[in-house]
Amino acid sequence: MISIRRFGVTLATAFVIGGSELPAAAQMTVFDPSNYSQNLLTAARTLQQVNNQMLSLQNEAQMLINQARHLTSLPYSSLQQLQQSIGRTRQLLGQAQNIAYDVQQIDQAFSTTYAPASANQSDYALIANAQVRWQNSVAGLQDALRIQATVVGNLDTNRTEMSALVDASQGAAGALEAAQAGNQLLALQAQQLADLTAAIAAQGRAQSLEAAARVAAQDQAREQLRRFLAPNQGYQPSTVRMFHE
Repeated sequence: MISIRRFGVTLATAFVIGGSELPAAAQMTVFDPSNYSQNLLTAARTLQQVNNQMLSLQNEAQMLINQARHLTSLPYSSLQQLQQSIGRTRQLLGQAQNIAYDVQQIDQAFSTTYAPASANQSDYALIANAQVRWQNSVAGLQDALRIQATVVGNLDTNRTEMSALVDASQGAAGALEAAQAGNQLLALQAQQLADLTAAIAAQGRAQSLEAAARVAAQDQAREQLRRFLAPNQGYQPSTVRMFHE
């Protein structure tokens, strides 16, 4: 009876010393709710971080796309047409007849052809100067009409370019296209102002030449009248008898 009790105690002691190790099939899985909740919360936070990173990458990609649009150049340019219009007007200004738009030529003409008539000039010189002044007036009027015709002809080109630039500005994909369209519209406006300036200058030149010719003609007329009435020169009063007398 004592032996059996000693054997049981010995067996229990051996079980405790052995670490209560049982075969894998005999072990039980223990569920820890707090640990599970913590792991689930960590996974959710990780997923949220991944979503935030993906959203950030999408925003950066969209920002790069927008920047690329803003840096896109305007596919339309009116520079060549505007340069051609200005070139035609400048060419006509450079072809001004007789007295051109040159200070030295103007000073030279007003010291000779448009200078006050003097007693030292011959009748032939007075007549020649009057003819030159008449030719200058006619040439100035012709130049003014030519420039005015050119400016009017540029209106069709300007209207076409303005319509194209406005359409390009309204359909601009980015800031650069809109800015370039606006700059070209300003260039078009500058070209129109240049045409207007040229037309005003040509008209003013023609009017100035005509006014100068009138003043010179009046002065020449006074000199010729003086010569006509001078004693022993030109006209001599005499008695005239009519046929019935």
